[in-house]
Amino acid sequence: MAGGFGVGKTTLVGAVSEILPLSTEEMLTDAGVDSDPIEGVEAKTTTTVAMDFGRIGIAEDVVLYLFGTPGQERFWFLWDELALGALGAVVLADTRRLADCFPSLDYFEKNGTPFLVAVNCFDGDQAFSVDSVRGALDLDSHVPVVLCDARNRDSCKQVLIELVTYVMQRRLARGARPM
Repeated sequence: MAGGFGVGKTTLVGAVSEILPLSTEEMLTDAGVDSDPIEGVEAKTTTTVAMDFGRIGIAEDVVLYLFGTPGQERFWFLWDELALGALGAVVLADTRRLADCFPSLDYFEKNGTPFLVAVNCFDGDQAFSVDSVRGALDLDSHVPVVLCDARNRDSCKQVLIELVTYVMQRRLARGARPM
């Protein structure tokens, strides 16, 4: 899971993980005021400083390991370690601060990692259509865009099902083994 600061990555990992997720949440302090703008997420009191980790089995012999990246630029150096070997990625987007997901999109595009965009509809608020989000992010037509609620386990499961389906379709189209 990647995306901007306060988009819901920790919440999504926690909602869908079958195990107690590992979270490296720390309290926001005055020291981060300049580097962690909280416009749009004023109620946020903690931030991920290393990663989130969870797991979910999707079949008897298939387990997804979930890694959530920190959203702030000062922690981006961790992304290479967290994304190493990833078959795919979820870029979580908040339409109130859509531009915050561009670094994640750029990262996965540059590294050739298949990804989808999951729009976190806070409090059920779907301010924009999938097509509007796709256009605003200038995404290729093949990149899936889905709506979700990062607090809802079933919604998060659907995001992961979409990701696995997309990754498998891409692999099969290239003549590779499904996984």
